Amino acid sequence: MRMRDILSKIDFPLLILTILYCILGLIMIYSASSVSAVILFDVTPYHFFIRQALFLIAAYLFCFTFVIFFPTHKYEKLVWPAIVLILVILPLLFVKGKMTNSATSWFEIGPFKMQPSEFAKSILIVFSACFYYRLQKKNVKNIYAYFIPLGVGAIVAGLVLMQPDLGSACIIAGIVFLTFISVPNVQSNLMKVIKIMAIGIIIGVIALLYSGHSIMNSMQLSRLKFQKPCTRYTEATGYQVCNGFIAINNGGIFGVGLGNSTQKYMYLPESHTDFIFPIVVEELGLVVGILIIIGYAYMLFRILKIAKQSENLRCSILAYGTFWYLTLHILVNLLGILALIPLTGVPLPLLSYGGSFTVNAIMMLFIVQRVNIENKINKTHREIKAL
Repeated sequence: MRMRDILSKIDFPLLILTILYCILGLIMIYSASSVSAVILFDVTPYHFFIRQALFLIAAYLFCFTFVIFFPTHKYEKLVWPAIVLILVILPLLFVKGKMTNSATSWFEIGPFKMQPSEFAKSILIVFSACFYYRLQKKNVKNIYAYFIPLGVGAIVAGLVLMQPDLGSACIIAGIVFLTFISVPNVQSNLMKVIKIMAIGIIIGVIALLYSGHSIMNSMQLSRLKFQKPCTRYTEATGYQVCNGFIAINNGGIFGVGLGNSTQKYMYLPESHTDFIFPIVVEELGLVVGILIIIGYAYMLFRILKIAKQSENLRCSILAYGTFWYLTLHILVNLLGILALIPLTGVPLPLLSYGGSFTVNAIMMLFIVQRVNIENKINKTHREIKAL
């Protein structure tokens, strides 16, 4: 199909929101990182802005020239090699990986870093979509077969947990599980699924108790103390979140003005990554913060609508998986910085700085666009046949 025909079938509200969030993210990354770039990293104030801009350009070029033109039925030829590759790369991190913030989660590739766990999320979504579609196509009724993606996801999450990266491991486990319960055959056998999972959890807990090992290290355990962070301002468990509160309080309704944040002056660590939202509220105000949350809700609504309109399970699960992927990141980030759940260091989609996460999030949004294109193509074919 021609580019014009393809573009006419894109979900434009979703595309516009995606672009607007990327532009806002780029502006706020510059504002939030300009001070720390000079003082902490000894680079120019534009360092993180330029890098993020390069990530965005690369992501959009790849998606507009490849992803929206690549039929989803061809994913089945790529998904098993991708699963094998990620299961090889993740253990390789323990040998060749770069340690940052007490976790060995990155490979250094020239001047850039690549985080395999981020791409593992999208690979698992695509794998689940293709696997469940194949089971449905073969009319497989055995519910145990539907647990295979859960097993693969558990292995991937376990490898990520060993880095140790508890936040990403929880997100991966959540994506795989929530995608699993989005499958119609799983929903129709829900009681049987609950019993199987309960037995699996009991066996897992017993095995962990007898192994003598803890799934969390001392630093991760300390994060479970997350309530009333400002009473622990001098402690690592309270300092960062409390400064986030101060930033939000400083912003008030309409903010102190773009570029005028005080908390970015070394008070708020990770101000351009995990804690970008408090800087947004401090500079642009609570009104903009609320609009961002409403925008996210509408973005998720568009994805959910595309998922429900899909005519085959593969396309449906691709959209549902992306819905859960973005939902979990938004909830875990915002609830963490508001001290409603433990802080896990999860970035905010399209706003936080980060190459691997940004490229991956945009790619998944364009896969949803490809699903929408196929939905409209199928609808047109049906209408022609009905004539």
